[in-house]
Amino acid sequence: MKAHFFPLAFLLIFSLAQGLNPKCDIQDHGSNLQVFHVYSPCSPFKPSKPLSWEEDVLQTLAKDQARVQFLSSLVAKKSVVPIASGRQIVQSPTYIVKANIGTPPQPMLMAMDTSSDAAWVPCTGCIGCSSTAFDFAKSTTFRTLGCQAAQCKQVPNPTCGGSACSFNMTYGGSTIAGNLSQDTITLATDPIPNYTFGCLQKTAGSSVPPQGVLGLGRGPLSLLSQSQNLYQSTFSYCLPSIRSPNFSGSLRLGPSGQPVRIKYTPLLKNPRRPSLYYVNLIGIRVGRRIVAIPPSAIAFNPSTGAGTIIDSGTVFTRLVEPAYVAVRDAFRRRVRVANVTSLGGFDTCYSVPINAPTITFMFSGMNVTLPQENLLLHSTAGSITCLAMASAPALNVIANMQQQNHRVVFDVPNSRMGVARERCS
Repeated sequence: MKAHFFPLAFLLIFSLAQGLNPKCDIQDHGSNLQVFHVYSPCSPFKPSKPLSWEEDVLQTLAKDQARVQFLSSLVAKKSVVPIASGRQIVQSPTYIVKANIGTPPQPMLMAMDTSSDAAWVPCTGCIGCSSTAFDFAKSTTFRTLGCQAAQCKQVPNPTCGGSACSFNMTYGGSTIAGNLSQDTITLATDPIPNYTFGCLQKTAGSSVPPQGVLGLGRGPLSLLSQSQNLYQSTFSYCLPSIRSPNFSGSLRLGPSGQPVRIKYTPLLKNPRRPSLYYVNLIGIRVGRRIVAIPPSAIAFNPSTGAGTIIDSGTVFTRLVEPAYVAVRDAFRRRVRVANVTSLGGFDTCYSVPINAPTITFMFSGMNVTLPQENLLLHSTAGSITCLAMASAPALNVIANMQQQNHRVVFDVPNSRMGVARERCS
């Protein structure tokens, strides 16, 4: 089966920045925002020089690996671990939401991340920031939070050299520093007054993305917590296929308009990693046959953080090695092609056409069966096909390629996550 494979850094934007193609200036309505692929005509992040398919796969794998390593580092090697949230998880932005910040509103692009609480934007005068900066001096509703503010205790490494609550944190291999601030943030047509975020003053290193970050995790400073009255800690997204012509999907904030006919699985609570969306993965099928996986490889363990999370920022699904090897070997047996090759971190690639089986993730209360479009990468010429999964050190991560063309609903008040097939574009 030949298919065109578009570049893999699945950055998407939920609207557009100023100065882009006017045909892309689609107005978001209510609490619904449109999603665009990063390489669509509406994206400011199109590469100036197209990469070859192999170069793009390898670059995306490298960025993905950094994120997976950090996620896995949250899993303790002993029974007692310090309490921490997912603030430092984002290694490269995966989805970008257009937010209007301040009064009068200034449009800013912010990376959305379901495994992070962090909210910050580059501000005027920021040293090392490479994107459009928020000019806080022009906003009549902006204020810097002092050291006595309750939120100051919720940011990483707070310091109080002056009156402002300052913070610094790692971001991949980089560091960022800023002041804790508040202002009105508007998503689509919904204003959220007194939103707490970091106003960046300095960044150092190569892994800081040019945009700000908007965390959709479950911690106290996340969007869900700060907009609880407005959205009731409920949202869903539908990610478009990389092969769809329009590359567009949608984000719905709040319980209104969410699917009625949808199956759910419980969200599990890990007090040591409160931001992450853990689910109970109980088995995996390749074709119709359940794969023999050691129970410890997929079991949820709140004392260590091991288990399975749903993540919007990782591109390719990772399974801990015993689970991955079992699934990979079952996949290879079903494909029945002898000449298996590798590409970067993918170890199950073929240079001849294959007939691939489906893979089903079996969760408590629901199964999610993935067709070939969610499982296989095809080179532009169709000459190489790879299983788009790899092994992880300590944590199973269901990533965004495997979520494409599904409506994924996060219903935090009822501690459940739902998945249903949906054409997103």
